[in-house]
Amino acid sequence: MKLIYIANIRIPTEKAHGIQIMKMCEAFSNQEVEVELFVPWRFNKIKEDIFDFYGVKKNFKIKKIFSLDLIPFGIPKIGFWIQSLSFAKSVSLYSLFYARGGSASGEKKADIIYSRDSFSLYLLSFFKKNLVCEIHTFPKNFVLHKRVFKKAKVIIVITKNLKESLVKKGVDENKILVAPDGVDLSKFDIDISKEEARKKIKLPQDKKIIGYVGQLKTMGMEKGIKDLIEALNILNKNNKSVVLCLVGGNDLDIIEYNKIVRKINLIERVIFVGQVQHKLIPYYLKSFDVLTMPFPNNKHYKYYMSPLKLFEYMASKRPIIASDLPSIREILNENNAILVKPDNFQDLAKGINRALKNQDFSDKISSQAYQDVQKYTWQKRIDNILKFIK
Repeated sequence: MKLIYIANIRIPTEKAHGIQIMKMCEAFSNQEVEVELFVPWRFNKIKEDIFDFYGVKKNFKIKKIFSLDLIPFGIPKIGFWIQSLSFAKSVSLYSLFYARGGSASGEKKADIIYSRDSFSLYLLSFFKKNLVCEIHTFPKNFVLHKRVFKKAKVIIVITKNLKESLVKKGVDENKILVAPDGVDLSKFDIDISKEEARKKIKLPQDKKIIGYVGQLKTMGMEKGIKDLIEALNILNKNNKSVVLCLVGGNDLDIIEYNKIVRKINLIERVIFVGQVQHKLIPYYLKSFDVLTMPFPNNKHYKYYMSPLKLFEYMASKRPIIASDLPSIREILNENNAILVKPDNFQDLAKGINRALKNQDFSDKISSQAYQDVQKYTWQKRIDNILKFIK
């Protein structure tokens, strides 16, 4: 079987979707699927080899397709549309001819064209029937997606609520598969002590560390970092040994939250690590005493997200404190995590304190989370998708 994965992303990228797409391609290839990843030509400050950057096997091909990238020239909104449309046109034309295969081209015909890019799928829907569409949020422009959903052979969604939302809009439920994101256990289930991990990445040995990993904002939306800082302020009044470590975020977001930290005089209690390579994340997770996901209560977080950090947290065997939202509840519960009220830093502080004060309880929920995450590997996700497609 040959699969073409179309991804309109700057790659390598520090954002989570890059990890997800690369791990998907690797996992497809592990199942003896011939995979070729089509990505746009983009300006990129990251010069490292793509496979090395993500720590994935070189068991699939990557081909860069022409796109007109004006985003770095100070016109992000218009530039985004120009880049997206030019890539969709280029990759569609390329797929029509290159992916056709046959004796003339010497290439095997693509059995599946897989993508999260709605523009490319829309254009290809006029010519192709072997389309698989994956979406991670409810589309703002449903008219554009309506044709894609109708013509696609299979639709992959990451939450039950997202499937329900599509079905209410008239999408055939029989072609929709719910497949939450996953984790590579070989990368995150590492045998290293908290002390050894802290030594490796130079974190203090004498502190209780509250950990958060990931972008500090998503699509301009808050991710609960202000609540984390306020929760730390409460905890700091009774325990000066507690610190917060934020791993990820762009420079502008770090500057913004650093101002808040300074304003409430917590500068010595918050560590801004910034972006790190994904291969270092397992060491940070092992270094922390607790792991946090304080997502706000809005429609996207509430119903449509399946964050990579969730499964990476579960694999790390550290207690998780997360917002009590329906999307989170699809994976976590009171047996494998501490669920707290969203947008409530007092309850967040209470949940963190419970994990720090009760080691037996923390060990219990961490162990259960680790057991539960065994069914959410990338390989099992791919197995489910391939079975559903067939």
